[in-house]
Amino acid sequence: MTHPAPRESEAGGAAAPLLFITGASSGIGEALARRFHAAGWRLALVARRERELQRLAATLSVGERDARVYVADVADAAAITAAGRACIARQGLPDAVIANAGISTGIDSAREEDLPALHDTLQTNVFGVAATFQPFIEPMRQRRRGTLVGVASVAGIRGLPGHAAYCASKAAAIAYCESLRGECRPFGVRVVTLVPGYVDTPLTRGNPYPMPFLMSADDFADAAFGAVTGGASYRVIPWPMAVVAKLLRLLPNALFDRAFAGRPRKPRRDAAR
Repeated sequence: MTHPAPRESEAGGAAAPLLFITGASSGIGEALARRFHAAGWRLALVARRERELQRLAATLSVGERDARVYVADVADAAAITAAGRACIARQGLPDAVIANAGISTGIDSAREEDLPALHDTLQTNVFGVAATFQPFIEPMRQRRRGTLVGVASVAGIRGLPGHAAYCASKAAAIAYCESLRGECRPFGVRVVTLVPGYVDTPLTRGNPYPMPFLMSADDFADAAFGAVTGGASYRVIPWPMAVVAKLLRLLPNALFDRAFAGRPRKPRRDAAR
């Protein structure tokens, strides 16, 4: 797929394609917003932190015609679905929606106090994807065009010790997007699953373990832009991590467990405070 063809605006000019993206205030989300903007897309920027969104819009030197800011937490169904409806009303139905917002923390399932961290991670990383997409699915089906993009992680391919919440949430996000893809395909709506490896963002900088094939957020955004606009339905980025992910999936449990025994774990939420 190439860029959507420009549409006629109400004023008679060509309307640039529109991207609605969550988690746009930093990291992967900010890099993706910048990459799509550089390609001529209009933006609907969504995150919890309004000041950071306004900063991004200012650095892009865009006015309300080219970018609007929507403050919402994807874990709050009322807030994120309202943001989606507001985007449609103010800017039109997006050509692409990227459900990027996510959180990551280590947990110890033996500790009762860690159960809320598991709940919050699933609420944001799985429910938040579905809630982000919900306002756009039926209108895109009726239009018979559009792209829904879920940002998962290679952590969703196999469970890692100490990462049960994050791994479970990203495995669920991958399965959810795959299911949605089959549901939307008959209506001409694409669903794309992006599966990042290690990307240098605030989310990963506190990781106390090696991160092979670590890439910058800008490099990830370049590859992701190509996947979204190029017709992919599933893409692990970077490609060497795709090879590693396939090998890990095939590795027998006994060897997998031995390989990751004693590996440093992501800090628990309480421990990180």
